[in-house]
Amino acid sequence: MKTSSRQPSLLQALIPVIFLVGLLSFNVLGVYGNEALDGSNQMILLLSGFVAMLVGRWNKVAWNDLFNKVGESIMTSATAIIILLLIGALAASWLLGGVVPAMIYYGLEVLDPSYFLPASLIICAAVSLATGSSWSTTATMGIALIGIGSALGISEGLTAGAVISGAYFGDKMSPLSDTTNLAPAMAGAELFTHIRYMAYTTIPSIVIALIVFIFIGNSSIDSASVADTSEIMRSIKEHFYIHPILFLPPLGVILLIVKRVPAIPAILGGVFLGLFCSLFFQSDVILNLMGESSSAKGYYRVLMDTITQGVSIQTGDELLDELFSSSGMKGMLNTIWLILCAMVFGGAMEGAGLLQRISRSLLSLAKTDFALTATTTTTCVGINLTASDQYLSIVVPGRMYAEAYEKRGLAPENLSRTLEDSGTVTSVLIPWNTCGAYQSGVLGVATGTYLPYAIFNWLSPLMTLAFSYFNIRIARLKEEKAKN
Repeated sequence: MKTSSRQPSLLQALIPVIFLVGLLSFNVLGVYGNEALDGSNQMILLLSGFVAMLVGRWNKVAWNDLFNKVGESIMTSATAIIILLLIGALAASWLLGGVVPAMIYYGLEVLDPSYFLPASLIICAAVSLATGSSWSTTATMGIALIGIGSALGISEGLTAGAVISGAYFGDKMSPLSDTTNLAPAMAGAELFTHIRYMAYTTIPSIVIALIVFIFIGNSSIDSASVADTSEIMRSIKEHFYIHPILFLPPLGVILLIVKRVPAIPAILGGVFLGLFCSLFFQSDVILNLMGESSSAKGYYRVLMDTITQGVSIQTGDELLDELFSSSGMKGMLNTIWLILCAMVFGGAMEGAGLLQRISRSLLSLAKTDFALTATTTTTCVGINLTASDQYLSIVVPGRMYAEAYEKRGLAPENLSRTLEDSGTVTSVLIPWNTCGAYQSGVLGVATGTYLPYAIFNWLSPLMTLAFSYFNIRIARLKEEKAKN
């Protein structure tokens, strides 16, 4: 006879979270530092998932139910894993094809250190708004801007912060974005009403971020002390064929995404365009890597090794040698490892009913409009921390709190805006979240390094809380629709 499971207590629900946070803190701050993502944090996520399973078993949740939920959780990350592998191939093929060197070369021609950071934010915001994808934006423009910033002698944390701030602004505001469509669907709001209402908190946040980057550029970056870019540009032209036609691959990827082609075929198309540029414009680079007489087999091997194992172009310049190295698909395996372990923990927490128990307790504290907004914000950030998935941070609170907003007479766009302000943008600030792991892997910058400078991302939830506290732009249901 099947035994019914018991509802976990709040203390039980918090045990795996306390275990996770405590061990991660010790691991990062006390032992490994920036090397914690090389494997030790992954093990802690697995152990924390097992603790969540033990709590579930204590409450008579069947092992099969727990493992099935973990399997479902891992399956939700399948698309992200494939994209990560393809992004590794994309970065390597664009390096070999001269695409990234060309973007760096022309970027150094037009971007001055004093306005590089605000320009990076605006460029990424525009591309992300057009494509609806922060991931595609950082994989195209972001990679190039990191290279340009390094050549200009600007901190990679600052550059990554500007790139991510711009990319997530566009992701939030674009009607092509999946999260921008998901949030109103969960809250019961209309898409363009959601976007217009979200602009009230999003535009002030991005303006503040832009002002901060302008100030940093004008006051903290000394143009006279940056690297001599003329020598760098000369060296780039010595080792690569540089021509505006090499912008074809990124423009092609952006066009495909604007045309609503799914991310996987769009990025795969970008990989092939990069290989095309390699064959037709960088044959000398390929011959140098072959180390043998020209042959079809040799060309094939160089191209295949580049996208799978990575490539390193030696220039004799230490900075350029670092910029012109890519680890290909192989370099993404550590990030994928992290995502899989995070999905195990999130699935175990959900399968044991612990996430739901924590959310119910938070909801019971929401006695005012501001408290309800704060509860939603806390839940979104908490799910990003524990379930490690941006979509769950929108779906779970959206489903749980929609009725509470309606009962308080709050229009659904209040909830959808809070979901985006708190769920979408904070995911990238957490190293083991799929978004944080992805952006760190693609840009080659540790999450903790860019977190202080991802101003738009951590300012957005504070902005939505401020609007709620001061009762600014809080839409109400018509009186006859509000439930008492």
